[in-house]
Amino acid sequence: MRRFQDLGVWQKSHLLTLKIYSLSQSFPKDEQYGLISQIRRSSAAIPTNIAEGCGRNSNPEMKRFLIISSGSSSELEYQLLLAKDLNYISDIVYKELSDLVIEIRKMIHAFIVKLS
Repeated sequence: MRRFQDLGVWQKSHLLTLKIYSLSQSFPKDEQYGLISQIRRSSAAIPTNIAEGCGRNSNPEMKRFLIISSGSSSELEYQLLLAKDLNYISDIVYKELSDLVIEIRKMIHAFIVKLS
């Protein structure tokens, strides 16, 4: 069993989630049950699935949860693009967060390869 808090990919994805929660507070209130909910859920799903995978007893199960985390990162990447196109976030903020999401997805992929 791994301790998820020790994993760099979990730490980075947790910080990303904190940034997303803070950022989404400035979105229009009519997005409360729309984009705010979706972007928070997909960002939190990345470290959540990494943590759940660490609680499993095999590398194949860990790998499965990492694949789910990777999918959530793709979902978040699109939601950030949508937020930018709706003018909820600036181009600069979009680029910063999008680059971080891509970096995390690369880390997840490297972890998957390591487990294979």
